[in-house]
Amino acid sequence: MAGKNERQRRQAREKYRRQQEQRLARQRQMRRRALIGAGAVLAAALVAILLVVFLPGGSPKHPAASASKSATPSPTASAAAVAEPARHCSYTAATPVARKVSFPPTTPDYTASYQATINTNLGKMTFNLLNSKATCTVNSFVHLAEAGYFNNSQCHRLVTSGIYVLQCGDPTATAATTLNCSTTSNIGAGTPGYDFASENLTGAKYPAGTVAMANEGTASSNGSQFFIVYKDSTSGLTASYTPFATVSSGLDIVQNVVKDGYSCQYGQAGGGAPKKKVIIDSVTIKKT
Repeated sequence: MAGKNERQRRQAREKYRRQQEQRLARQRQMRRRALIGAGAVLAAALVAILLVVFLPGGSPKHPAASASKSATPSPTASAAAVAEPARHCSYTAATPVARKVSFPPTTPDYTASYQATINTNLGKMTFNLLNSKATCTVNSFVHLAEAGYFNNSQCHRLVTSGIYVLQCGDPTATAATTLNCSTTSNIGAGTPGYDFASENLTGAKYPAGTVAMANEGTASSNGSQFFIVYKDSTSGLTASYTPFATVSSGLDIVQNVVKDGYSCQYGQAGGGAPKKKVIIDSVTIKKT
């Protein structure tokens, strides 16, 4: 009997240890997925704010904005190595997978022009995609949109100090989800199952209307999470987040969401869950 009790205690201790490791892994991932790292915060001499996506995504890339995220960077996944418009794109497996999709094609249509319409519960926003400057990023975004990856997801992070952004692109935040900023939540950590390299960073600026990728703080950790800049954030952001689109209409939707603020804060990463839900019903792509 003593032997059986000891085995049960040992199993209980092992189960508790695994739970603690998983919790700590989720917290580490959330911090990595923050839209803005500590370096950007110090440079701006402001409060600690976003990653990631990032979420998230996106902190999230998690409060993004993100459990445990691991990726095997491609040897070619270097922003400096990409000449634009890119003729070839490299995408590398990553986790956790928010919604399963295939990898984008490795040969993008670098001569095309794209416009994206973001159909939300609050109205439509249109993005002009910068295909000649961020070809592989646009290639991924178009692929995800056409696969329905963003459908019925919600923008999960709003930042109103230091930088001024709304972060979206993690389907872990479903349309029906009530965002609560829990440190054990996976929201903001989600990826499409792959990562890829940053682009268009030389002299990158982030005026109002910029749409850029959230990442985990490295040049090869872009996934699906992106953020919309609703007020100039150039002074608060380092040139580390791929600008891949500009808002041609509908920016006022985000600016109206800002008026309601956020309901809870994502810890030290900053920002929080928007009080007014922004649900992406679908994203449609027009190619010319």
